[in-house]
Amino acid sequence: MPETSSVLTGKCMCGAVEYAVDDAFEYSMNCHCSNCSRTTGSAFKPFAGIRRERLRVVKGDGAALIYGDGDAAHDVHCSTCGSLVYSVVREGAYVHVAMGTLVDAPTIRPSGHIFVGSKAPWYEITDGLPQYREFPQD
Repeated sequence: MPETSSVLTGKCMCGAVEYAVDDAFEYSMNCHCSNCSRTTGSAFKPFAGIRRERLRVVKGDGAALIYGDGDAAHDVHCSTCGSLVYSVVREGAYVHVAMGTLVDAPTIRPSGHIFVGSKAPWYEITDGLPQYREFPQD
């Protein structure tokens, strides 16, 4: 029987870029690396990972600003408001959706904190989720 999932919507702050993504995320984490902190302006980036073909930009494809290698790993921002919408990762096979851009609530919740070895010194992790100095090894 084929996998069925609902479709979630998401958008940047100004609404120039909108996307649809299947609610079939494979993993979700809170990333504390310095790049995620800088790009979000926050202590960490909550993200949910899914195969790239399961996300579709439905509005504003021309308003998307790519930061990084367009053929490999890169971040997709709105060129109007600057919001980080998602990141293309894992040799271009997956996207990490910035969970704050989701309009609809996903089924998945973050299962841990990654790159806590470089987390912001002014932020204290107070939940009970596992913490990994870098990326967890399977």
